[in-house]
Amino acid sequence: MLIPAIIFGVVLSIVLGAYWVFVLRLEQSDEQALRKRLQAEVVQEVPKRLKLANKDKRLSEVATLNTALIRANRFTGSLQRSLTQAGMQATVGTILLSSACLGLGTYVVVRMLTFSTPMGVGAGLFVAMIPFWIVNYKKNQRLRQFEEQFPEAIDLIARALRAGHAFTTGLAMVAEEIKKPVGEEFKLLYDRQNFGMPLPEAMRAFADRIPLVDARFFVTAVLTQRETGGNLGEVLDNLASVIRDRFRVKRQVRVLTAHGRITGWILAAMPPALAGMMFITVPSHMMMMINDPIGVQMIVGALVLQVLGTLTIRKLVDIPY
Repeated sequence: MLIPAIIFGVVLSIVLGAYWVFVLRLEQSDEQALRKRLQAEVVQEVPKRLKLANKDKRLSEVATLNTALIRANRFTGSLQRSLTQAGMQATVGTILLSSACLGLGTYVVVRMLTFSTPMGVGAGLFVAMIPFWIVNYKKNQRLRQFEEQFPEAIDLIARALRAGHAFTTGLAMVAEEIKKPVGEEFKLLYDRQNFGMPLPEAMRAFADRIPLVDARFFVTAVLTQRETGGNLGEVLDNLASVIRDRFRVKRQVRVLTAHGRITGWILAAMPPALAGMMFITVPSHMMMMINDPIGVQMIVGALVLQVLGTLTIRKLVDIPY
């Protein structure tokens, strides 16, 4: 067991070293250069023409990788959108490099321990998906928190309208008084329209950033009122009540489907747990399957059936509301 542990430590050191050299070191050097520039900067005359629009966010701190990712925007656009919705500061390049390093390191370690290329490839692909699962988890968590805070924000805008304030003032009040993530999203919405972007366009961009039905209801109600007129405060009050009712129904559905979701997780985790336990207690049985081509085919078939069963159970308990 000493030699595999040493090999694992060496491979892990190589992976972490490559990540520090190609990602973290460049980010730290850019940050240090910016700090030195800000410390040595003197007050200069205000330029005649100010550029209020931000530059496009870099997809990677590595120039070559950034250029390649920009050209492959068709494939990286969804990941960049997920990072924005998750509120993460990591770049697309960081996620992709982390995934590649984790997958390659896992493949090398499993290949050295089991001497099986299919097992190494399968384990590497599984571990390589971890960064994407983390992004998706943080995205869903942030959207769930936004959904909880959103009715409070709508009520605050409605109260501001009834008090005689403008709609944009209500947006500023939400940005200042509501916590993240609702506060920061409304702050971006307010800043965009305040710096010259038409309000309808800023509202549509808000709906694109927040892929929730409630956000689309809000944008549709505001834009419809601007075109047809009416009491926007009353409309927002009704909308907040509807959103709270939908959220209550959603929680009831989650309670009713809790048994099915727990059953799905147990059924999905039981075969890998039993395989790991057998690999520790009776490794000769597992090595017999790994070294035999028929055993490898059986393992691959079991993994495929396991994934299909998990997806089927998830589909059954995912009830639209």
